Amino acid sequence: MARRPRIIFAGAIYHITFRGNERKDIFRDTSDYKRFLVSLAERVPAYQVSLYLYALMRNHAHLLLETRLPNVSKFLGSLLTSYAAYFNRRHRRAGHLTQSRYHSALVAGDTYLLRLSRYIHLNPIFVKDIKSSPLSIRLAYLRDYRWSSYRAYAGLTKPEEHVDYGPVLKMTAGHAGDRHLKYREYVEAGVAETDEEFHALISRSPLGIGSEDFVKEVREEYRQGASRIKAEDVALRKPIRSVLPEAIVEAVCREYNIPPAELQKRRNNDWIKPVAAALLTQAGGLTQRDAAIHLGLTTGAAVCQQLRRLRRCNSDENLIIWARLKQEFNI
Repeated sequence: MARRPRIIFAGAIYHITFRGNERKDIFRDTSDYKRFLVSLAERVPAYQVSLYLYALMRNHAHLLLETRLPNVSKFLGSLLTSYAAYFNRRHRRAGHLTQSRYHSALVAGDTYLLRLSRYIHLNPIFVKDIKSSPLSIRLAYLRDYRWSSYRAYAGLTKPEEHVDYGPVLKMTAGHAGDRHLKYREYVEAGVAETDEEFHALISRSPLGIGSEDFVKEVREEYRQGASRIKAEDVALRKPIRSVLPEAIVEAVCREYNIPPAELQKRRNNDWIKPVAAALLTQAGGLTQRDAAIHLGLTTGAAVCQQLRRLRRCNSDENLIIWARLKQEFNI
């Protein structure tokens, strides 16, 4: 059977799911969960993705995200390839880790987004050993589950920098200070009373989650083989335009008072390449491999190392330059 084409455009909201090959575990222990979350946190800013929430289960995972650039395939390809290489190396196995391609369904905004967030966050208590337990045990398990974004949404732990909580929390009633509590009440109401209507809604079509009109429009786009649908129907924010790499290089070199040709030279212990790497991937929308060309590096992995260095930067002078450039390029 031919693969179904994906609808990809800037500002699209996707419910992403992927499952272990032959439904086997893709997370075997704490180290696996942590490694995946580190890889996810690294790629969210690099690909200009807004990650709204996630839930990682032993043999599958859910992500709800918005792509500010039309690059969902590049983002997921990088994330899953990197994790599969780690998993196979650590567990001494070979072959595909995930079953087929990841699944992506377009999501309409507002009410559907809020209801989908509850469905995803309740996944940990849908497992066989938990779903038949008493209500008190299911609630405790949900509140203690470490591998989803729910605990931070419910105000039970510190927020993660790479998760954008604002849009979903704003959909809950009440004042800003009450939103974590309101969201917690909203989600946990589903522990005692399953949302059968919404389960039917998300199973109605594998292509999209939303009103009948929204799903019909998505179906029509697939029939026509189009590459985009109206972004204003689903985006929570305006998509951004990528900046030419040459403009980024020029701005970085201006700030550090060096000629552009100097950027590609080997440099030790400076912050020029880390700053340029972050701008090329975040403002320029380049993959790490493409950014390497402009930085005089040989691999995308080398760019990833530069991005990690920037996250550990404790130099006030360089942090001020980085903040100034972020403001200039609106990131």
